[in-house]
Amino acid sequence: MRKLIVTTFLTLDGVMQAPGGPEEDGGDFAHGGWSVNYWDELMGQAMGQTMGVPFDLVLGRRTYDIFAAHWPNAPEEEAKPLNDATKYVASRSRPTLSWRNSVLIDGDAAEGVAALKRADGPELQVHGSSDLLQTLLRHGLVDQFRTWTFPVLVGGGKRLFGDGTVPTALKLVANSVSTTGVVLSTYEPVGEIATGTFALE
Repeated sequence: MRKLIVTTFLTLDGVMQAPGGPEEDGGDFAHGGWSVNYWDELMGQAMGQTMGVPFDLVLGRRTYDIFAAHWPNAPEEEAKPLNDATKYVASRSRPTLSWRNSVLIDGDAAEGVAALKRADGPELQVHGSSDLLQTLLRHGLVDQFRTWTFPVLVGGGKRLFGDGTVPTALKLVANSVSTTGVVLSTYEPVGEIATGTFALE
């Protein structure tokens, strides 16, 4: 089985919408670009590690369009891993996928991603793609969460864990903190939540 790994930039109040700039939203979100001023060397190293292994991408249509408008025109040493990866795109329409190595996921997105996980190949990475992520979460298709939590509150917006998230226990497998206060954490699902009580007998 190929692992499906979600890497998400989050505000402290759980919002993942438009971390890199206002143009990522295309709507009424007022705080696009909230992550930009927090980057440091540790975060660059962590992103280099993420991009430094063989991977394919699973993307929602909006994130695909944002990436496809940027990465083919970016410096080769920075963009090569993304340009070389196979991009699997979930979309309800049949868009023209002009970025090289792009493949439309036909039919149901959850079934398509489950089939990709069963196939041979490198790990599957999901970046952005907030709407698609809700589908992947509902169907238990995520093997690892890499969350970068930034010390900022935006008050509202699209969240990684939206309504309908399946209750799941997670195990922390890695953790570090940047010089700017960003908490980089890696979690893996470990099954059902074990509940208890602090009530005195």
